[in-house]
Amino acid sequence: MSENKLREPSLLDAAIPVISLVAMLGLSVYLYGDESSSGANQIALILAGAIALIVGVKNGYRWVDVETAVKQGIANTYGAILILMTVGMLVGSWILSGTVPAMIYYGLQIINPTIFYFTACILSAITAISIGSSWTVASTIGIGLMGIAAGLGLEPEITAGAIISGAYFGDKMSPLSDTTNLAPAVAGTDLFTHIRHMVWTTFPSIVIAIILYLIIGFTSDINSDSIDLSAQLTLIEQNFDIGIYLMIPAAVVFYLAVKKNPAFPSLVVGTLTAVIIAVIFQQDVIMKFAGATERGEVVTIIDGIWKALFSGFSADTGDTTMDELLSQGGMAGMLNTIWLVMCAITFGSIMEKIGLLKRLVLGLLGLAKTTGSLIVVTALTCIGVNVLAADQYISIVLPGRMYRLEFKKRNLAAKNLSRVLEDTGTVTSVLIPWNTCGAFFAGTLGVATFAYAPYCFFNIVSPFVSILYGLFNVKISPINPDEVLAE
Repeated sequence: MSENKLREPSLLDAAIPVISLVAMLGLSVYLYGDESSSGANQIALILAGAIALIVGVKNGYRWVDVETAVKQGIANTYGAILILMTVGMLVGSWILSGTVPAMIYYGLQIINPTIFYFTACILSAITAISIGSSWTVASTIGIGLMGIAAGLGLEPEITAGAIISGAYFGDKMSPLSDTTNLAPAVAGTDLFTHIRHMVWTTFPSIVIAIILYLIIGFTSDINSDSIDLSAQLTLIEQNFDIGIYLMIPAAVVFYLAVKKNPAFPSLVVGTLTAVIIAVIFQQDVIMKFAGATERGEVVTIIDGIWKALFSGFSADTGDTTMDELLSQGGMAGMLNTIWLVMCAITFGSIMEKIGLLKRLVLGLLGLAKTTGSLIVVTALTCIGVNVLAADQYISIVLPGRMYRLEFKKRNLAAKNLSRVLEDTGTVTSVLIPWNTCGAFFAGTLGVATFAYAPYCFFNIVSPFVSILYGLFNVKISPINPDEVLAE
């Protein structure tokens, strides 16, 4: 069918799949709660994609063209899928090697429970600024912090929220971050102009978050003097050979990330390093995990390592809480998350290919009469695209493309647009269960997205601060004639 026979979608066309998706996701959460991402959300996304496809066929699109767009969308996400699978292997190998148990062991002794949430946020922020990746933060020190929280009897949902808040703050302020580079490129400004302009909204947001974590810590029923951790420490000592040298895999991944090596090979190297550490220092752990066999010690060790990588480590310490804490990882454990990502990208790709996302954006643009309302509409678009397209990169690129000329037409500097893209597009992606970021953090930290989302204070506050700045014309800069805009 020729291109000129395609019909422009109406606002009703665009609304039908969206309303259908929201209704089905709401029903999914009502029926299955935190377990909705284990299949029900995926069904909702595929059915909503089918409804969008019907709208597209009505408007003249062929399935073969839409299928190509879906394939391309999934192909573009393949890097994230590789990372997800590798994180599963990394977690399994880090427990087997004693790296995670060592993190928990030393962390239980040095971190004050009263300010733990505050500390988790700060450590995650510093690390993310250094390496420019919130995902790497979650899959390295994030795992250790979750284990420490469990050992201290603290809430995993709040801990995950603190880790994510710090990680996203650091990610946004790091010149090494992909999204921090992408937003100014799309908007038409330079990297460091963008980072300096973000300071005005980002720092108030993280300060509010930090204060809230301190308040939670000081008002919670936590008496650090009465916490006896000797049983947990002894249990770890009895089941693993503990030493500071077990931190080598974490140090290797951190070093590779700082040196700007790609995430996938860095995580693979971190996994292989952990395997070597496990063979040297944790042979008894491997033998016990693999089970008694008559195949010889070498084969049994290979069997134990292999199992930890593909199905995760399963602890048997005699303590239910410790076993649950250390029974994680494996590539297989990430398959449900990957399933969710693929279904979400399928829906988002269909919506984008047949022009429904663009139609929704154009409909919103008619509401932007003032500078403040333009900022609000841009923010809502970023959040909406995160929900519909299920990918933070699309939530930056699509609104950036759609609103760039409008900002320029209204004599607004491009750095205003790039800041809104990050304040609302980047940070809200992790709050949506079917978004690639929400799925990743839930799978990595072991806490459902809807469970940790209320405690991601930075991610919640940041969009509101950005919108308030727009409505009250605070730090909204006009175009500087000397500013060189990327065309």
